[in-house]
Amino acid sequence: MTQEAPAHPTPQPDAARPSWDEYFMDIARAVGTRATCSRRKVGALIVKEKRILSTGYNGAPLGMRHCRHAGGGDMVDGHCARSTHAEQNAIVQAARHGISIEGGTLYCTDHPCLTCAKLLINAGIRRVVYAQAYPDELAVQMFREAGASLELFAREVVEGRPH
Repeated sequence: MTQEAPAHPTPQPDAARPSWDEYFMDIARAVGTRATCSRRKVGALIVKEKRILSTGYNGAPLGMRHCRHAGGGDMVDGHCARSTHAEQNAIVQAARHGISIEGGTLYCTDHPCLTCAKLLINAGIRRVVYAQAYPDELAVQMFREAGASLELFAREVVEGRPH
């Protein structure tokens, strides 16, 4: 008597295949290439149950001229006064399309600032994965107090090479 193969075989791990965090962070980086702020390119992605719900990048409001920083233009206290942050734009895009992001994960190329942290907490984001540090201890404290996970992304290394 021969044994039949299962209808849906269990997939085998593939060392060349990115983890979910790697996959979503790579997409967040790609989203950041659309940024209209010349000072910094930031991308954000909101995911829930391995499904992309919304994306955002930093830049000027819809239909307005892009940020200009030559000669200190559009800058106030060392920050671009014209640009909306990538995290804020990801929240806004979800809201415009009636998509609940409660319980989701935000992947962002940069650590959220205090204002973004408060918005993300109020929107119900439970996990934030970021690739680059941003010095905002108050944002860290807010996430901690809200019980939201805040994780620095570290690309896995497989057999001595980035994966």
